[in-house]
This record gives sequence, C-alpha cells and structure tokens, in this order.
Amino acid sequence: MRITGLYAALLTLLILGLAVRVMLIRRRTRIGLGDGGDRSVACAIRAHGNAVEYVPLALMLLLVLELDQTVPLLLHAFGIALLLARVVHAIGLSRAAGNSPGRAVGAGLTLVVIGLMALMLLWQYVVIHVIAASVT
Repeated sequence: MRITGLYAALLTLLILGLAVRVMLIRRRTRIGLGDGGDRSVACAIRAHGNAVEYVPLALMLLLVLELDQTVPLLLHAFGIALLLARVVHAIGLSRAAGNSPGRAVGAGLTLVVIGLMALMLLWQYVVIHVIAASVT
C-alpha cells in the first residue's frame, strides 16, 4: 500500500492546492457562494471539483491493484500518468472555460488510466478465479 499511499499524498496535495486557489479567487472577487458569473471563479471551482470527482475512483483502483500484488513498475506507471493527467487538466481548465489542449489531454489521459486499471482488475480476476479454478 506504499505505492498507492505515495500517489494518494501527491494527488491530495494537488487537490488542496486547487481548493486554496478557489478560496483565494473567491476572496479576490468577493464571491462567497457559487461563481457569481465570474469565469475565473467558475474555472477554479470546476478544476477542483473535477479532480475531487475522478481522483478517489482512480486511487481506489490503484489500491486494489496494489493489494492484488500487481507489478510495482506498472503501479507507478498508472500513478505517474494519473498525476500528470490531473495536473495538465487543472492547468488547462484554469486557463480557459472552453475547450483547451490541456483540458482535453488531461481528461482523456485520466479516463484512459482509470479504464486500463479497471480492465487490468477484470483480467486479473479472470486469470486467478476463472482460468485457475478450471485448471484445478
């Protein structure tokens, strides 16, 4: 669980940074609730909210893969890709409310990482429980 712990800590720091950014922008714009129609507030809120929506699911999958004794190099590859995806997404969404390369790459990479981890868990289940059980 040490590998997942590393990425959980790094991603938590990213989410905390995004939360502080929302607070600072709210203070500067004097918008206490909602986005008040201000694009910078709306972008900051969504950059934080989007990370909060996707990171827990990804970390749960990473943890289960680690508990299933997946090769550490692969766990690090997933963790690094996820961290990179979330940073790129946050930067892209923070700069523009509409489509941006950073937002698209970050969102796409996040979905790819989550999808690959889910598929790997399904594959491990089939290999361990279905195929191994039929051999014995």
